[in-house]
Amino acid sequence: MSNVSVTTWSLEQTAPTDLLPAIAPDGDVRIVRAEVPSPEFSRFLYASVGGDIRWTDRLSWTYAQWQEALDKPGAETWVAYDRGTPAGYVELGAQDDGVVEITYFGLIPAFRGRRIGGHLLSYGTARAWDLAERRPGLPETKRVWLHTCSKDGEHAMDNYLRRGFKLFDTKVEEEREVATPGPWPGAHTA
Repeated sequence: MSNVSVTTWSLEQTAPTDLLPAIAPDGDVRIVRAEVPSPEFSRFLYASVGGDIRWTDRLSWTYAQWQEALDKPGAETWVAYDRGTPAGYVELGAQDDGVVEITYFGLIPAFRGRRIGGHLLSYGTARAWDLAERRPGLPETKRVWLHTCSKDGEHAMDNYLRRGFKLFDTKVEEEREVATPGPWPGAHTA
């Protein structure tokens, strides 16, 4: 396969007041924390959300690697459900000195374009800001950051900017082009 140029943008919020929440979508959309670390469920979310946008870095992880990531202090997974069906997720990871990374965020293709993404990102970002309240021993959050890239969904960057994230770094790198691992042929996409 050939190489492809990939642009990665890093964005941040440096105060809880930076968050510009989206309006909750109509219907029965709920966001629930996955309180029991489950490698199977986390891998399902990762593969389902990222399959059509070439999320491949974790696909080769072993069960133990998934469990280790989920067991890190300050790791949380928040899942959006549309009428009881998983629609997407946001994964948080505490770092040193009150920094929280939104390590993964996205929607399963069939749920894109329904105004769930802005709501989920707003909710997940708010949970990053109040992470220390749920996790004794963690310092108060001083910064929330994430990165997105040119392989992500076409509305990703706009969603981050509309939620109050500010760009602080841009990198362009050549990557080996990989086949899209999913969704499978005939799957519904928005």
